[in-house]
Amino acid sequence: MSPQRRYSAGQMTAPNRATFLYTPRPQEVPTLASDGLRSAFMIDNVFSESAASFTFTDLDRLALCGVQPGGSVSLDNDRETGTEFFLQRRELGIINTGGAGTVKVDGKAFNLGNLDCLYVSMGSRSVTFESTDRNKPAKFFLMSAPAHREYPTAMVRYTETKGIALGTQATANQRKIYQYIHANGIKSCQLVMGFTELAEGSVWNTMPPHTHSRRTEIYFYFDLGQSMVCHFLGQPQSTRHIFVHNDQAVLSPSWSIHAGCGTSAYKFIWAMGGENQTFDDMDKIDPLQLR
Repeated sequence: MSPQRRYSAGQMTAPNRATFLYTPRPQEVPTLASDGLRSAFMIDNVFSESAASFTFTDLDRLALCGVQPGGSVSLDNDRETGTEFFLQRRELGIINTGGAGTVKVDGKAFNLGNLDCLYVSMGSRSVTFESTDRNKPAKFFLMSAPAHREYPTAMVRYTETKGIALGTQATANQRKIYQYIHANGIKSCQLVMGFTELAEGSVWNTMPPHTHSRRTEIYFYFDLGQSMVCHFLGQPQSTRHIFVHNDQAVLSPSWSIHAGCGTSAYKFIWAMGGENQTFDDMDKIDPLQLR
């Protein structure tokens, strides 16, 4: 008999190195103190130098990980997948938030600079990560979703993309959205992934806020330096907040808003998985209705 897995209202640790994160029901959220909220919705230590240590979630079975390789790091399988190898029934998105690095997929090398993105196909057996310069290591943020068919492994460079301009300086939310993995970009089964970059002097993201009942979303905040972001979550009429620092991630269930306000400009990766890939399939919330 395998060892019993122990869990709290937030995290459950498996006998191997993976972590499983259970999220509470909407009506439970108002009862949680700060520590409970952070335990249920936040991953505060995303990156590892020696292993691709995933956090699995019960939200559309999304899993996330950060790899900052000091040497060569392999994407090993985890018993949480229930498959022969990690990407047997999963797909993988990668965005590099650090120095230059290389991802090898079944022997083929992809050189990723800062903010470059790589999609790795379901069925890929061998995936390894390396930094070009250990003094300026790559920082690969990984997001994995269940998959039902193979789409080609593909790469897109930051320098090849044009951001979509949103917001205004007057409302402190001037920003650009870079879409990488989506219906009109790199093809995938259900994963949608990109990042948002706020202009200098702007601090609000995703305002006015919204929910999308057919998709889970995860935010990974980076390039904050010594700044911080107050991330807002919860049902629109019963919101809560979490203070987030550099290289930390927050889960957003389909019923929750997801917005943030920082002490300076910053960037964040957004990744979604669920029933469809329609980027603007959302239920917008009038900010005056927030409570």
